[in-house]
Amino acid sequence: MFKSLSHKFNRLRLTLNGQRNFLIYCSVVVGLFGGLAAVALKFLVHFMEELSRNISSHLPYHIIYVFLPALGILLTVAWQHLINRDKIQKGIGNILVNIRKNRSNIRFNNIYSHLVTSSLTVGFGGSSGLEAPIVCTGAALGSNLGQFFKLSPYEKTVLIAAGASAGIAAVFNSPIAGVLFSLEILIGEITIPTFIPLLIASATGVVVSKVLYSGQLFHLVTEGWAMTALPFYVVLGVLCGWVAIYIGKVGGTLEKGIFMKQDRYVRAIAGGLLLGIVIMVFPALFGEGYHHLQEILNGNVSVLKEETIFGEYLSEPLLMLLFIAALVLMKIVAAGITIGSGGNGGTFAPTMFTGAFLGLFVAFGVNQTGLIHLNASNFIAVGMAGALSGVLHAPLTAIFLIAEITGGYVLFIPLMIVSAISYIISKISNPHNMYWHHLVHDNNIHPGQDHTMLNSITLSSIINKNFTPIARQTPLSELYKALADTNTNIFPVLKADGTLEGIIWMDEIRRHFFSGETELVTVADIMVAPPALIDANDPVSRVMELFDKLDAWQLPVIEDAKFVGFVSKSALLNKYRQIIIIQYNQTDLFAHN
Repeated sequence: MFKSLSHKFNRLRLTLNGQRNFLIYCSVVVGLFGGLAAVALKFLVHFMEELSRNISSHLPYHIIYVFLPALGILLTVAWQHLINRDKIQKGIGNILVNIRKNRSNIRFNNIYSHLVTSSLTVGFGGSSGLEAPIVCTGAALGSNLGQFFKLSPYEKTVLIAAGASAGIAAVFNSPIAGVLFSLEILIGEITIPTFIPLLIASATGVVVSKVLYSGQLFHLVTEGWAMTALPFYVVLGVLCGWVAIYIGKVGGTLEKGIFMKQDRYVRAIAGGLLLGIVIMVFPALFGEGYHHLQEILNGNVSVLKEETIFGEYLSEPLLMLLFIAALVLMKIVAAGITIGSGGNGGTFAPTMFTGAFLGLFVAFGVNQTGLIHLNASNFIAVGMAGALSGVLHAPLTAIFLIAEITGGYVLFIPLMIVSAISYIISKISNPHNMYWHHLVHDNNIHPGQDHTMLNSITLSSIINKNFTPIARQTPLSELYKALADTNTNIFPVLKADGTLEGIIWMDEIRRHFFSGETELVTVADIMVAPPALIDANDPVSRVMELFDKLDAWQLPVIEDAKFVGFVSKSALLNKYRQIIIIQYNQTDLFAHN
């Protein structure tokens, strides 16, 4: 029934609408549901955070903080194991994997699973962010809508980016930042065919969010910047770059997993309890941390004294400064423990938190000297942008996100300076952002539109299955006769069960035919091992890398250990050329309409 309905929709779509317009209509749908998902997540997390705080307020020293994160992580792991059967794909890195290696196909269960698991993790105190889960939810919406209408991998990628844009835009009420996030992180380039659907989805997501949930994560109250503060913004930019490197190394290591030798449930409980102890010492690390951040933006730095065991000592400015520095370093540790022990969340919010408190550290420290007074709110806002720019390698996203949250562009120059300095320092240390770093090293996946377009090609579409199988015991005289009935220049030597034993090149056959050698009487004497084997499930980008590395033009393909055919470099390049032409034509359509 589902397939029949999909087929009817496709026929109607192709009859009534051009492909270009249809992609725009899809982006509206993705933006609508992406906005609804963001609103649902806000409500869920807000409800559970309030429940957690009410429970903890009735216990001395908020001892419940030790146990709540473990409960949230345990419930998250149980959902992933028992309900989802470990089919949820956590993190923005997995979106990039699906775009590059899985033709932009994302499982349907990712539409709702991230909402449930991330709200359980963060709502009960897990020190991570909701931005990555909502991006994953929006991306899953876009991918599954594209699969329903049987769109091409390129079009599904656009809808994935549209869903991600809608999610980010709805969470922060920042439509431009939502678009720029997808362009800088997921797609990597700006073209008209991608920009317009992203813009529409992002705007739709914000409208839905504003209608159904008027509240914001936090409000930034900033003022115009002074020239005398410029040197300190430069210092903040340098510190943001160093902290971005720290976040990438520490956060990336912890997110790979802690207590890995233990059972998943033991790992969840142990990691949750460890996190709870950290939160008991640093209560500002509870959840996303936006509650304490908003209080500090309102000028209430003394909120950091509340709930912590160090409260009575933090009246001393030097100790308060050291405590703020500890928060800068510990937030990403807490986030790494949360995710590494099985919780669901992202590093987007922890990065913003870290940057905000780094800005507070600079402003608070300088103000204590009495030499000059810095606006703490301004430095908090700019610190957020600097940390995001360095960690994500996305300076435009960082600049416009903070500019939109503040409701103006009075801090545009400091935002540009700090974001640029942080980006440069971080880029020197690591050419890839936090997401791509692990994909390049662990999965050999590389950023860039070339890899995206290559992997939009299905390997099955370029496999030549018109081959002449030869047995190793076949006399050369029979092989010579077979040459009259084929125009191929490569032959597979197969066993009776279809497994590949070797290959024979036409050049080798020709050499022995004209040499007059008679001692070589069977195929086994002239067959050779192939330079490499291609698995039928390999991405086309890997095939191209092998062609270039081996300087080969044809390679055998196997599936379940059985030979299925040859793939040639010329066929791959022809298919790649066709995709480039299709994208050029789509760009031309948008440019003239």
